[in-house]
Amino acid sequence: MVDDFIDRLVANETLNRNPAIDAGRKHSPAPYLKYQVSQLVCEVTGGTCKYTGLSMKDAHAHLNISESEWSIMEAEFKKSLDKFKVPAAEQTALFEIVGKTKGDIVVRK
Repeated sequence: MVDDFIDRLVANETLNRNPAIDAGRKHSPAPYLKYQVSQLVCEVTGGTCKYTGLSMKDAHAHLNISESEWSIMEAEFKKSLDKFKVPAAEQTALFEIVGKTKGDIVVRK
């Protein structure tokens, strides 16, 4: 699911119009993002993995992410969850977890 989700984000033309996000793709290529996000998802959902990456604030501060871009990310996340038939209850739980990071990621309205 994470592979599919990151592929969607990396390919999203609207997100890539943000120069900071586009530059970030070069600094943090898809395989790196997939690894980091997999570790994070595993840890925050109760798995045995340990996320060792930067805090969400530090990892995203330079990307100048807007509210609109956050919404695009949520839509892409939903598409990946649906593709892999993640049940509604688990989707709700995952969106709650992701939502807790919004204040550290979104820097402009």
